Amino acid sequence: MKGGCDGANGDQREAALELWQVLILAVVQGLTEFLPVSSSGHLVIGAACLGIDAETLDVAEVTIALHVGTLLAILMFYARRIVRILTTDRRLIGLLVWGTLPAVVVGVPIELWFEELLESPAIAGAMLLVTGGLLLGLRRLTVGDGADHEATRSDSVWIGVFQAAAVLPGLSRSGSTIYAGIWRGLSPKDAATFSFLLAVPAIAGAAVLKVASMMAKGTSPQTAWPVLAAGIAVSFVVGLAALAWLVRWVEQGRIWWFAAWCFPLGVAVLLWSAMWS
Repeated sequence: MKGGCDGANGDQREAALELWQVLILAVVQGLTEFLPVSSSGHLVIGAACLGIDAETLDVAEVTIALHVGTLLAILMFYARRIVRILTTDRRLIGLLVWGTLPAVVVGVPIELWFEELLESPAIAGAMLLVTGGLLLGLRRLTVGDGADHEATRSDSVWIGVFQAAAVLPGLSRSGSTIYAGIWRGLSPKDAATFSFLLAVPAIAGAAVLKVASMMAKGTSPQTAWPVLAAGIAVSFVVGLAALAWLVRWVEQGRIWWFAAWCFPLGVAVLLWSAMWS
């Protein structure tokens, strides 16, 4: 894609990211990692709007840092639940492993060999429309009362398949997996809990892949460590608030409201991408 929201030039794309750019991306990441609007899609769109080339090392290292912040938000929000899983409710560990397998089988190859797909604003726009469709589809699902630890291996794998598909930018991981959990009979609250616990290995694994890719290329971070630390802190704080917001809305049956954001944004991004292609 050529150009950007503000017509930024190529010189800016080659430079390390500045603090203000990282903070903007941190807010975007913190909000959209948990809200069902796709963090990857918004980061791709946000980077393009800031005139940042998504293939540069800067974006890769900043993306890792921002995901660390949101990972810490999950660990804090679900700390008590995680302690129970490790002590008295260990069956859920196996279910989370089964749910992670599709991401390993499908998501890892896409991350390694089809990286262009993950950096395309056009794909992000199209997948935002799919996300909006899933959110509206939630209204047609029968709401069950199943607990997360009562899920079957089949339930876990299906939820994992939806998570694996969400490697595409614009397709919300949280929206897809919560949809899958409710579809498989989990209560909305437990579908959200399973979704975000399943995100822990997914987010950590994606960060490891990006670090490995950077090491394989023999590159080192260009963005200053204090700037990256600030990004982690902001994405953590914003992510924690967004996670609490989403869980409350899931329990109230309002999650489908986010379709009103996904549809117009998806159309706008597709039009914008066509103009600048």
